[in-house]
Amino acid sequence: MVLAGGQARRLGGADKPLIEIGGRTLACAVISAAAAAGADPVVLVGPDRPDLMTELTRSGLANRVELTSEQPAGGGPVPGLRAGLDLLAATDWALLLAADLPFLTGELLGELVAAADGVVGAVAADGTGRAQWLTSCWRVAALRAALAGYEGNSLRGLLAPLGASLVTMTSEPGKTGLPGMTGHLGQPPFWLDCDTPEDVLAARSWIAPKGSARE
Repeated sequence: MVLAGGQARRLGGADKPLIEIGGRTLACAVISAAAAAGADPVVLVGPDRPDLMTELTRSGLANRVELTSEQPAGGGPVPGLRAGLDLLAATDWALLLAADLPFLTGELLGELVAAADGVVGAVAADGTGRAQWLTSCWRVAALRAALAGYEGNSLRGLLAPLGASLVTMTSEPGKTGLPGMTGHLGQPPFWLDCDTPEDVLAARSWIAPKGSARE
């Protein structure tokens, strides 16, 4: 489940999932990682984006994606989660992902899925050990039960009491998941999300065509 319905206030209202990093949009990067980890379907929660669907068609991913929107539109991650779960009636497990993580890979998400086995869920930790709630894997039944009695708007407030495992994930040093690209200062942080113009610049600074100088 990829939540792509935010209002991107810190980016001046730009359509954040459509920002390009390394030649593809943020949303396409996250959907590609989820598909590589075996997610099927990939539920994309947010407004209609014809250009994104064209990109996903070119990438061979459109047939894996199901679309829905939170109510009200732009209402945040908790309404987005409710909407996404409506399309997962036959699914026992779900990845819960933000749509602005350019350095996610299928390998990283595979580690997260494996870590969730036998427990209620698993949440990725960033470099400081802080839980990244929008890089997580959950038992769908646990999410439904938590939402049934929840009236708040905080995703952390919803998920933290469930007691998921906090996971420090690893991947091949220098690998970005971007075709033909590689990191130049070691492994780019998978938790780098693109909330601000500075974040976008930081993400772009991590990658360059192989063999070229880093900008």
